[in-house]
Amino acid sequence: MTTTPLLEAVDVVREYRSPRRSLRTPGQPIRALDGVSVQVHEGEAFGIVGESGSGKSTLSRILMALDQPTSGTAFYQGQRISGVPERRLGFLRRDVQMVLQDPMSSLNPRMRVADIIAEPMRALRLPGDHRARVAELMHSVGLPEEAVTRYPHQFSGGQRQRIAIARALAAGPKVIVGDEPVSALDVSVRAQILNLLTDLAEQFKLTLILVSHDLSVVRYLCDRIAVMNQGRIVETGDTESIYSDPRHPYTQRLLSAVPTLSGDLLDRFNRSST
Repeated sequence: MTTTPLLEAVDVVREYRSPRRSLRTPGQPIRALDGVSVQVHEGEAFGIVGESGSGKSTLSRILMALDQPTSGTAFYQGQRISGVPERRLGFLRRDVQMVLQDPMSSLNPRMRVADIIAEPMRALRLPGDHRARVAELMHSVGLPEEAVTRYPHQFSGGQRQRIAIARALAAGPKVIVGDEPVSALDVSVRAQILNLLTDLAEQFKLTLILVSHDLSVVRYLCDRIAVMNQGRIVETGDTESIYSDPRHPYTQRLLSAVPTLSGDLLDRFNRSST
């Protein structure tokens, strides 16, 4: 892991306007992020955790330049990405890919799996044999090659998430951002997907950013954690240090309120990790 940040947010503020109550009453500003600074280093698995509305998803979108800060700046490899026109962000779109919570909402139901996985390669006009690359990625995520002719609705939830992961890998990214990537899955399937992400990170030399409300899942996947509350990062540190000795009262309260990783999931995770 290098000391130079791969992704960085510096004093980022993001404000939105609430809906108007009337023609004479403008919407009030809502501060989703309030002076957030964070660094993600190459090769690490970094968790952003917090309750709903804490600002964690907004932060991940700004780190990907999918949203723009009201003030402050985001950087990728030391290069400013905030406020940069989309036409100049081709390098970022290739290097940073996302896996969402519900793959069914992000997979085109009218497209076959082969076309879904190849879509980023076509959009980014990447050279090479796209068909061979799709077959390679299907194997990497544990799906049979013959499944490329099927449609998303013909797969289980866990299999659809594998397809979404394969699509994210198609462009050859350096970073995968997972926004609650296992929260919609059954417990046994969660363990499989967590292990898959761990294996793929090692295989493809990926940096992982995991956005989650589930501290137990983040604990077993991430090297470092940033804890968010009301648009601010209240604590950052090595995962085990935060779990064994949380300093901020909010972190302490969050940890005491969240049950540990269920025995079934922990057993499955550890068993397939050994």
